[in-house]
Amino acid sequence: MTRIAFVFPGQGSQAVGMGRDLGEASSRWAEANRAVGFDLQRLVGEGPETDLMLTANTQPAILTASIVALDALTAAGVRCDLVAGHSLGEYSALVAAGALDFADAVQTVRARGQFMQEAVPAGEGAMAAILGLDRALVAQACDEAADLGPVQLANLNGPGQTVIAGATPAVKKATDLAKAKGARRAVLLPVSAPFHSALLKPAAARLETVLGDVRFRDLTVPLVTNVDADLLTEGARVLDTLVRQVTAPVRWEDVVRRLAQEGVSTCVEVGPGKVLSGLIRRIVPEVRVLNVEDRASLQTTVEALR
Repeated sequence: MTRIAFVFPGQGSQAVGMGRDLGEASSRWAEANRAVGFDLQRLVGEGPETDLMLTANTQPAILTASIVALDALTAAGVRCDLVAGHSLGEYSALVAAGALDFADAVQTVRARGQFMQEAVPAGEGAMAAILGLDRALVAQACDEAADLGPVQLANLNGPGQTVIAGATPAVKKATDLAKAKGARRAVLLPVSAPFHSALLKPAAARLETVLGDVRFRDLTVPLVTNVDADLLTEGARVLDTLVRQVTAPVRWEDVVRRLAQEGVSTCVEVGPGKVLSGLIRRIVPEVRVLNVEDRASLQTTVEALR
């Protein structure tokens, strides 16, 4: 029997116009507009891109576009056995699993984006992608650069693809060290904060307060968590998982391997872009990968799963 996982993208998959032809008339957009207090749908549909790229706007925008895609997929009769999401995408996954109300999710990720942005003054934190170097050697480069400030593994995206984050001088030094250790490529990323690093502890503390007012239900399908690639089914464990996620690495390679270990033979990326699809193909080539981001991909996916 085919076991299906729905996986949800994180920040970086945004684009003006995303999800437009899947659900422009969807009630989700009006609900999201009310939750954030401004016309999010118009921003996503028309831009400007500079405003959409602001973390506090990007996060609720991607979440809403992802849930609009999810609605279209479930309306076509497709169901899943497990869920997962990359960073922000974990909130979309929790909505999909029935643990978190959509409006609560939109409000929470809007606050999460603001807290992350405000935790570190502009320019003081950075992230860099290290390609073609073993994870252990990347960690070694971070350790050797720590004399200039905190720097750590932030996204463990796949074999030979690691993102680091921390204080700008330390990240730059670690990037140079990674090149010296044989990295095929090591580049600073155009991001506004050092996500998934210890520098975001103030954001984690503020988010914990917000999450304390949110109601979490038990999940209808298990979620594989970012922080430890563990199966999560109890609503009582969600808050701790989401708070830890802010400063801990996204263990995406481990998440995907856990999905495969649980018998998943098809992953459907639900939401804008195909970033996760590419990573999954690299991590577990034997798993079929589909996606839903517009009407054409929805039709292709539904037909493939018939």
